[in-house]
Amino acid sequence: MTATTVTPTSSTDITASVPVRRPDRSISTARLIKVELRKMFDTRSGFWMLVSIGVLSVVATGAVIIFAPDEVVTYDSFATAIGFPMSVILPMIAILGVTSEWSQRSGLTTFTLVPSRGRVIGAKAIATFLVGVVSMGVAFAVGALGNLAGSALAGVDTVWDISLATAPQIVLGNLVGMAIGFTLGVVLRNSAAAIVGYFVVSLVLPGILALLAGVRSWFADLQPWIDWNYTQVELFEGGTDTAREWAMLGSTTAIWIALPLVVGLLFLRRSEVK
Repeated sequence: MTATTVTPTSSTDITASVPVRRPDRSISTARLIKVELRKMFDTRSGFWMLVSIGVLSVVATGAVIIFAPDEVVTYDSFATAIGFPMSVILPMIAILGVTSEWSQRSGLTTFTLVPSRGRVIGAKAIATFLVGVVSMGVAFAVGALGNLAGSALAGVDTVWDISLATAPQIVLGNLVGMAIGFTLGVVLRNSAAAIVGYFVVSLVLPGILALLAGVRSWFADLQPWIDWNYTQVELFEGGTDTAREWAMLGSTTAIWIALPLVVGLLFLRRSEVK
């Protein structure tokens, strides 16, 4: 019988044969924002919402050129005409952007890849407001071209009656509307419910508050501090100049955006994802 000699394996050889596991790297915030921006274009509803911004801006500009009297062919007229559909579409984009994980049932995949729900919602917020700022830039550009074309066709002087100081307030007014829609999306996490809720707080509630201010004198002084639509209109008209008016804006923002958003985020972090 022949004896077989087995050479013992050294600990160095064993260590060398074991594959080294690389440490996991978390997905960067910039990549999350890019993904959320891409999601806004992936769905048919999101895509056509974004397309409608440019289409309705052109339609509103054309309507002013065709139907407006020559004396009101000014930049303010074009901005007002474009601003009305923008004030409706932009909050809808914010709602669809934040509710996509629940309405399209992609939340399980998203929150598995990125367990931190706060980071995902933060990326959605940044992507949403980037879309809002770019959309407002497109609207201002279309309005400027319409003002030049309209005044040339009407044979009148081109009037630029929106100052550079007023333009940021108009942008801020639209971003406030988007923030309201975003907040409703976080709180309700359902596209249809959030859209209905937005129309209630933007169309129904302001009328109720204005009626209450008309019949109760004590509420007339309180309304600007709790009615977000009141402060938003002031922003659109460029009337937010004094410290008191900015304090009113801060008060309505805290009541309608900050507090509900904090509560919504607390429930969102504990909600079941299917």
